[in-house]
Amino acid sequence: MTTATPTVAAGTQNTDGTPTTTAGRVRKRLNSRTATLVSIVIAVVWTIPTFGLFVSSLRPEDEIKTTGWWTAFTNPQFTFENYQQVLFGRSSSSGQLAGSFVNSLAITIPSVLFPLAFACLAAYALAWINFRGRDWVYIAIFALQIVPLQMALVPLLKFFSTGVTLGGVTVMPAWDLVDEQKFAQVWFAHTCFALPFAVFLLHNFISQLPGDLMEAARVDGASHPKIFRTIVLPLITPALAAFGIFQFLWVWNDLLVALIFAGGGDETAPLTVRLAEMAGTRGNEWQRLTAGAFVSIVIPLIVFLSLQRFFVRGLLAGSVKG
Repeated sequence: MTTATPTVAAGTQNTDGTPTTTAGRVRKRLNSRTATLVSIVIAVVWTIPTFGLFVSSLRPEDEIKTTGWWTAFTNPQFTFENYQQVLFGRSSSSGQLAGSFVNSLAITIPSVLFPLAFACLAAYALAWINFRGRDWVYIAIFALQIVPLQMALVPLLKFFSTGVTLGGVTVMPAWDLVDEQKFAQVWFAHTCFALPFAVFLLHNFISQLPGDLMEAARVDGASHPKIFRTIVLPLITPALAAFGIFQFLWVWNDLLVALIFAGGGDETAPLTVRLAEMAGTRGNEWQRLTAGAFVSIVIPLIVFLSLQRFFVRGLLAGSVKG
């Protein structure tokens, strides 16, 4: 007579049920009640300032200047007048953020799509197309991440304003853009600054796709463009979403690049430029500052919440093997 003994998957758990790998033990600890409670506390503490900002933006001017936002629960007085003045006010002191809101969208959306498109192609080429010097090209792109953005602003501004001249020959003339045309300079700058990290992130993900899958596609006669379009793109969606969130938040909250390359005029100034002006020249009008600040964070919140299910998967893409 034989006695049946429970079988345990090799390399996953010990006989007492504890994980054998470091990742498994960390995952088990993070799923404990204590970790859950700590996460809830951190989330609440992190959310309180944003909630207070939202409540303050709905309060009348005299109330927000004399009492704290928490008193709104004992003496509720709410109004949308602050948002009306900030978005559609006719006076120069109101902020007039409606136009700047559109400018921010016009700057941010292409500044996210351009580096995503270029980085996808470059990452695929560096991962699955053999050519001489491929590793050195990848190392050079990786090294560009350590170059501070501020160091490239002056050379890039000179490139836009005077063009490129070699040996007295004009290789590229000055751009000479005006008004809304200056958006192209901001797109170019943000694309250049984003490409090194985008290529690095996407390359790590694409290079770990199954080689058998690529080989089978080649045997079936698929070319590199078809493999990239039908196989690679659907599989790298998490990585694309992760980088898209990073890039969107970076460009949307950017002040320096937009102010230098787009200027502070009404035709091109994004939300960050207008908010900086409101904070610097009308710092005592808190009701407008709170409303303007909350207007500026609505779109990033929508983008993050809509793509957050891809965020962690994209961040971890290519970080470990197996």
